[in-house]
Amino acid sequence: MYRFTLRLSGGKSVIAAEMARAATAKGNRVLYIVHRQELCEQIRQTFTWWGVDMDLCRIGMVQTICRRTAKIHPPRLIIIDESHHALARSYRKIFEAFPEAQRVGITATPCRLNGGGLGDVNDKLVIGVSAKWLIENNYLAPYEYYAPTVADLTGLHTQHGEYVTEEVMKKLNKQAIYGDVINYYRQLSDGKQAICYCASIEHSKAMAEQFNAAGISAAHIDGETPKAERAEIVNRFKSGDILILCNVDLISEGFDVPDCNTAILLRPTKSLTLYIQQSMRCMRYKPGKTAVIIDHVGNYARFGLPDMDREWDLAPKKPSKKKQESEIKIRQCPHCFFTHEWEPVCPKCGYVYPVKERTLEEIKTAHLEQIKGIVLDYTTPNECQTLQELQAYAKNQGYKPGWAFYQAKRRGII
Repeated sequence: MYRFTLRLSGGKSVIAAEMARAATAKGNRVLYIVHRQELCEQIRQTFTWWGVDMDLCRIGMVQTICRRTAKIHPPRLIIIDESHHALARSYRKIFEAFPEAQRVGITATPCRLNGGGLGDVNDKLVIGVSAKWLIENNYLAPYEYYAPTVADLTGLHTQHGEYVTEEVMKKLNKQAIYGDVINYYRQLSDGKQAICYCASIEHSKAMAEQFNAAGISAAHIDGETPKAERAEIVNRFKSGDILILCNVDLISEGFDVPDCNTAILLRPTKSLTLYIQQSMRCMRYKPGKTAVIIDHVGNYARFGLPDMDREWDLAPKKPSKKKQESEIKIRQCPHCFFTHEWEPVCPKCGYVYPVKERTLEEIKTAHLEQIKGIVLDYTTPNECQTLQELQAYAKNQGYKPGWAFYQAKRRGII
């Protein structure tokens, strides 16, 4: 029996459809598992269009299939949509009910929301092409990333691996913040359709009300919104009647809105999975389209840009904060808030980042090292350009001696 996780940044539904088509063409039964009911019909339409024999393919929500395993014909192939959920007990029960079935899990982020690995339910990890390749070859839209912070989120506590919602709400539930979010939307993506990810249902409803009060058509949906009402709101959004669709996590996975241009991030998260899903939701390809991501909560500082190259594996991976900060080389322009990989000049507005120099008193206070007669401001390790500068930074920060050598080698300095 084979148990694969297939990591894909785009085209997951069509690739799954091809696997299902090939299996059913040979007379094999296929079971396709989703985690939300609204995804079933969307997948069914894709599979039918692709030529899957639907008499041999069953598409169902995990909870429903879990309750009905005794009534389901044993499948030859199980495909798990958004398989970073697959460690949950409901999925395991299905796997145990059909031990002879081959399994393929599909996800853009092969790790649990809490950072755990998927090795317990998968044997092999197959890495697809990168997000950068998909952008370069017109499978994903190029994007511009802006990070105009609207609230000070320092001091937030975590619970079960995520920020405490009540604390986030206290920081974000202020009239001035609502106004700033609306003003930045008008400045960066005025008149374009946007999905706004909020910290809670209360926050999402309030944000939709504020957009409407400002004359920008908006609506809120969540998991408790009646099915008919939710379908109507989604259809109005798809048709362009609604510009801003506010939610918490409902539209993170599998939501097909090709013409959505903008993602507004108002939910700070410690989950790389959630960050990539939400930030890239606006990047469905359309000729001439440039997606806009407006990050008001500094998620980029924790994870880097959404299309950055990352190393994936099936083992749990929880890098230290120091390691994350040393590897993420991102700059935010103080003039236009454009957020980009490390460059001396902002590629959006041309702002030239100054080389900081400190006064003698500041130098004495900071205990900075002096190299070749030049006093350097070691604000981050990314500013170090030579092995000597990295060694000085490491000494100042109390890092182990091998840190500077490793950083220099990784960057190609030595």
